[in-house]
Amino acid sequence: MNIVFLDADTIGRDIDLEIFKKLGNITVYGFSTTEQMRGRVADADVIVLNKMQANAETLSDATHLKLICVTATGTNNLDKEYLAQRQIAWRNVAGYSTECVAQHTFALLFYLLEKLPYYDNYVKSEAYVNNTTFTHFTNVFHELNGMTWGIIGLGAIGKRVAQIASVFGCHIIYYSTTGQNNQPGYERVAFDTLLSQSDIISVHAPLTSQTEGLMNRAAFSQMKKGAIFLNLGRGPIVVEQDLADALNAGELAAAGLDVLCEEPMSAANPLLPIKDSGRLVITPHIAWAGVETRRRLMQTIWDQIHEFSLLS
Repeated sequence: MNIVFLDADTIGRDIDLEIFKKLGNITVYGFSTTEQMRGRVADADVIVLNKMQANAETLSDATHLKLICVTATGTNNLDKEYLAQRQIAWRNVAGYSTECVAQHTFALLFYLLEKLPYYDNYVKSEAYVNNTTFTHFTNVFHELNGMTWGIIGLGAIGKRVAQIASVFGCHIIYYSTTGQNNQPGYERVAFDTLLSQSDIISVHAPLTSQTEGLMNRAAFSQMKKGAIFLNLGRGPIVVEQDLADALNAGELAAAGLDVLCEEPMSAANPLLPIKDSGRLVITPHIAWAGVETRRRLMQTIWDQIHEFSLLS
């Protein structure tokens, strides 16, 4: 069995792929263009990809192809109708990153909530050296306990965030983007209610027709001025110009993002000029990327290929 990794750099060069040699011959490419992909899959029985498009254009020469494994949960890069016509199976991976994304959600929150950029700079600037008091009170922050945390998308990750936030004493409310997700133990509210009542709003929803552009000018204008907004779902759920305008106008306290509309970040992104880390922190899509998470992901891919080979 010939196994071809088309964009292995998306899972990190520190992940050892030697185990896949137990399944067959492996060829590993760190990155592939669309043109390169056509030639590289010609003799493949299995291809492993993350962002590459799998469709008639890229797979027409892959006459031996039997299985595509996506090293992610989302599968919008697969032309499933074409794959069905060709009888090419596909697999994705769900649930592997729940703990890591939840952890990163709180990393972003506490960085902003406790004004850590300000206090870190205060000490490093040596303003704290030989001060007359042992505590510096200038930049006020608040306890998380008692705050209302609104969650957009109460799936596996959203529920894990809700569980942890509850331990900190938060009141949890959530908005179902499909209108069909009812989770016992949590209060489901209308979108407008979530916006107006939440001290913290975090997004953990997939990108769909219901969520694209959901967080726009109208939404930000309904949020509390002291609220913190976090997006760990998908970039296009947020209208980035509207978020930039809301931050610059002081319509919300701060925002933390791990996803953007265009990744890597475009030089034209309207959020780029905001350099105040106390108001805005952006991480480069790393919420899922703990080393244990990536190892778990690739073990699942190995298991999928192994299981498929036994059934073929």
